[in-house]
Amino acid sequence: MNATLPERDFAQKWHLKALFAIILVAIIIAGSVQKVGIETEFSWDQFFQIWKEMAHPDWSYFPVIVQPILETVQMALVGTLFGTLLAIPFSLMASTNIMKNKFVLSVVRFFLNIVRAVPDMLLAAVFVAIVGIGPMAGVGALTVFSFGMISKLFYEAVETIDEGPVEALTAAGANSVQTIIFAVIPQVTNQFLSYFLYTLEINVRASTVLGYLGAGGVGLYLDQTLSMFLYDRTAIVILGILAVVVVVDGISNHLREALA
Repeated sequence: MNATLPERDFAQKWHLKALFAIILVAIIIAGSVQKVGIETEFSWDQFFQIWKEMAHPDWSYFPVIVQPILETVQMALVGTLFGTLLAIPFSLMASTNIMKNKFVLSVVRFFLNIVRAVPDMLLAAVFVAIVGIGPMAGVGALTVFSFGMISKLFYEAVETIDEGPVEALTAAGANSVQTIIFAVIPQVTNQFLSYFLYTLEINVRASTVLGYLGAGGVGLYLDQTLSMFLYDRTAIVILGILAVVVVVDGISNHLREALA
């Protein structure tokens, strides 16, 4: 069946808008590249040389990175745990159905917004400057990062609870602490655990990069092998990181599905 005249007009207008959008995006990208001075030169010889060396990993280097990989996972786990423990009280104070004082609510949410605005790499650099090079800097950075992220997820979960149990306990004379323990926490426990596991997944990936700034873990070895052009050892580090990420993601996904 042939398209009617209004349908053809609509299709023509849509194609013109799409073409205009593509041209506009291309102009913006070209202008941005020129403005920031991005180099467009690319060495294919160097690219293939790197991949050629990485295609023959130095397996004798694997025992060297086992301990750093375990340290990376420990950093992620401890940082996520500390961040979660700090996030629980702040998430309750940031929930509109728990905190009735508008001033306190606004202050807490503003503080959490500031914390979330700081990138994890900047946090790592700050903690390296404070506590020095090592895993403590990575734990501190991941703790603050997890705290900001989990707090938002937690208070959004608290705001979706069923108000019936809360009202029933309040009518029975329960105080705020008792109401939170017996009416709020049981309703959001599964969500809290799911968000904890999700943040742990993110932190395992992030902790591998923080080593570039001296925050400990396997990222330091990745930086060393790259800077020394030992790409056969770099391949081992990358394979180790991929294996850990896949295992952690698989375990986390399985547990989160069980909690759903």
